[in-house]
Amino acid sequence: MNFGLPSLRQRAASFARGSAAATGRGAGWASREEAIMGTAIRVELWADDAATATSAMAAVMDEMHRVDRAMSPHKPDSELSRINRDAALMPVPLSAEMYGLIACALRFSALSDGAFDISFASVGNLYDYRLGLAPSAAVLAQGRAAIGWRHLLLDPQSRSIRFAREGMRIDLGGFAKGHAVDNATAILARRGIRHAIVSAGGDSRVIGDRRGRPWTIAIADPRRPGEVVAVLPLENVAISTSGDYERYFERDGVRCHHLIDPRTGRSPSGVHSVTILADDGLTSEALSKSLFVLGLEQGMRLIESQPGVDAVVVDAQGALHYSSGLLGGVTTQPLTRQ
Repeated sequence: MNFGLPSLRQRAASFARGSAAATGRGAGWASREEAIMGTAIRVELWADDAATATSAMAAVMDEMHRVDRAMSPHKPDSELSRINRDAALMPVPLSAEMYGLIACALRFSALSDGAFDISFASVGNLYDYRLGLAPSAAVLAQGRAAIGWRHLLLDPQSRSIRFAREGMRIDLGGFAKGHAVDNATAILARRGIRHAIVSAGGDSRVIGDRRGRPWTIAIADPRRPGEVVAVLPLENVAISTSGDYERYFERDGVRCHHLIDPRTGRSPSGVHSVTILADDGLTSEALSKSLFVLGLEQGMRLIESQPGVDAVVVDAQGALHYSSGLLGGVTTQPLTRQ
């Protein structure tokens, strides 16, 4: 099932690191980085002249800011905040963009049997990872009662949404970042950019190759900062990584991280990190979260059922696993654990 999305093209690409400011004169590489959507947004591209590069990178950042204004749960005037404020009381009219994004999220919920569920926010906002605070059992149970993607009622006639349960909330999280990255690369393509990468935290998408040689993306070791477990040569692909090492705290020997199992309201512990390769950021983001929640065996069965999708997983024992489409295409690094 590909939800009408194009199939994955030939792979060969990279996660390039560089200066935060635009660089280069005349034809060449240029890069720019800003903090938007609570994460580092970065674009690197090749352009025939500096003016084209500067304009294209500005367009990317403008799009990121636009998506953030509409979909941030922290901005009280965002469309998402309006939905969370009013949808339990009445149907809330949606923009065409938001309607399409939520409809896509619900299709991934159905595909993953609820492992991907944007209504997890009813529990997700009960954790404070900065202060290391988790909800009590009673509060968690109350939050869990509000979770359930089937109770997000979309009306195509009025293009509206209504929450069928009191206390429901939605959070687009990385899904909005994947959407923004997809939009940004489409903007670059329309401007004639043929070699580029756009990244938003753990979500990236590459256009073309690195002018005659592959880009390479390194997958971080989830337990050894600064080290990697695998290197992938790729092109024309979206990449999403979900890990239990990004936002977390330890309590009684248990790691509470920001990836929530909608069925339990707690952090899954079966894997440490999941990287998904797909043709678009919405697919890679949704399936990275789905596999993380489902665990290695069930999650890999889901990935293998999706044409043009691949995965690299580090399980809870630190062992590396990858899907059949990556056989022979992964450079692995030695994994050592204490």
